[in-house]
Amino acid sequence: MHHKVERFIRKLLTVVEISLAVLTLIVLVGNLGIEAYRVIVVPTYFPGSEEFLHDMLGLAVGLEFVRMLVDMTPANILEVLTVAIARQIIISHEDPLGLLVGVVCLAGIFAVRRFLIRHKDMQVELSKAE
Repeated sequence: MHHKVERFIRKLLTVVEISLAVLTLIVLVGNLGIEAYRVIVVPTYFPGSEEFLHDMLGLAVGLEFVRMLVDMTPANILEVLTVAIARQIIISHEDPLGLLVGVVCLAGIFAVRRFLIRHKDMQVELSKAE
């Protein structure tokens, strides 16, 4: 009986995760469409490059998050973290210490990817993503 309950909970969680991924994807695509509409149709609307970069990189992080929800593997989780930290480094104009912390975090992620995840496993995960 315990095994059936556990299996049901796993299936329910999978359905909720995929539903969340689909909903997030719909919102992201909608936001991208709204932004494109504003740039094309409204003659006075054109965001500054910093605001535009902020919005587009936010969408990129959101898309990576959707991919992670659909297929939660170490490679996908590391990709989401990499994109999110890189976005923060690019967008924020923090003090040099904040920039250094971001770069060290990225280096740590690459070290984890290089030394803690087997090369064979990473190749299998990346081939599934294509």
